[in-house]
Amino acid sequence: EARLFASGVELPLDHPIVYKSIVDYLRLDFLLVMEDLNQRGADPRDATRPMTVAQVANGLRGLARLHSKFWGISRKTQPKLAWLKTWAPGKGWLVGLGKRIPIGLSRGADQLPKQVVEMGARGILDYWTRYVTMLSSGPMTMTHGDAHIGNTYILPDNDVGFLDWQVVRRGNWSQDVGYFLIGSLTEEDRRGSERELIEMYRQALVVPKDQLPTAEQAWLTYRSTPAYGLGIWLSTLGTDGWQRPEVSLALAQRYAAAFTELDCAGALRELGG
Repeated sequence: EARLFASGVELPLDHPIVYKSIVDYLRLDFLLVMEDLNQRGADPRDATRPMTVAQVANGLRGLARLHSKFWGISRKTQPKLAWLKTWAPGKGWLVGLGKRIPIGLSRGADQLPKQVVEMGARGILDYWTRYVTMLSSGPMTMTHGDAHIGNTYILPDNDVGFLDWQVVRRGNWSQDVGYFLIGSLTEEDRRGSERELIEMYRQALVVPKDQLPTAEQAWLTYRSTPAYGLGIWLSTLGTDGWQRPEVSLALAQRYAAAFTELDCAGALRELGG
């Protein structure tokens, strides 16, 4: 996050204004001086206070602007962001998730779909790994990387802003879109609006015509995204203190429901993951 804001690259969606960013590379430390979002009437959200469909649509428009600006990102096209990592299921991720998903699954088993529970922790981690591996294929962009509802806020005009850019990455657009959409809506609202929201996001992209996903491609790719949030929030549910248990459980339930209802496993197979 500190390197992103120190780069001076403008982000075309709402985010906290950063007045000063200092990075200590030797000590792996940083300092950010940011605006007080209360002064703009911002309303930070979490899973216990879902968004409306209209608010999620505004958030997706912001993500479409971000993804469009950095579409095809490389060291050559964005030299100030040459340090940006590409999404990959690195050892740190796999070790941490491998330890905590079993605990989270045990804690939430009686409130999750039977199909998810029967996959077991190893199966859930396997699907997470397959999905993240796919994020380095196809046209890539800059992703927020952690665009769950707990890193968002609503402004008085119903626009959506994004906080906490610590996991910013280079990768496929779907990671931001699926993670944000599924986690920010109630399951009922998600079921009734997700096709229209994905099409709205697709049409909001301003990218070369030959790289714009078709409606069918966008929907198929979106269907693969619950694998990411399911692994992350079962892992978070398996910790003590990272997030309130009711927040972690609510998000694990939303991604688990989407995993089964969208046939995420089938979508990953079809995409070659």
